[in-house]
Amino acid sequence: MGLAYNVYLNSKRIYGCKNCKTHLADHDEIISRNFRGQHGKAYLFNSVVNTSAGEASERNMTTGRHVVRDIVCKQCKEIVGWKYDRAYESTEKYKEGKFILEQELLCQVS
Repeated sequence: MGLAYNVYLNSKRIYGCKNCKTHLADHDEIISRNFRGQHGKAYLFNSVVNTSAGEASERNMTTGRHVVRDIVCKQCKEIVGWKYDRAYESTEKYKEGKFILEQELLCQVS
């Protein structure tokens, strides 16, 4: 199996896991700040690092039905958001392959 190494981002603004400070995303990868999660405000990111995705499941959300996977911090295993696998509405297709990180579960690392 081998060792799992964390990716360290090099940017002016980096978001990390609130629990363990592991780097998760670069501020420049934010697509939208106009999202809501279970804990309040959330951000849509183009890409994230140091996460693992769970099993896919269908969920009814405020914007329609989606197939999503919870994503967890690889370091501490805390759920930090989810990944969109599929959107059924044509107007929501832009979310496919993108990630939601909940603001309440993040900290600013740098």
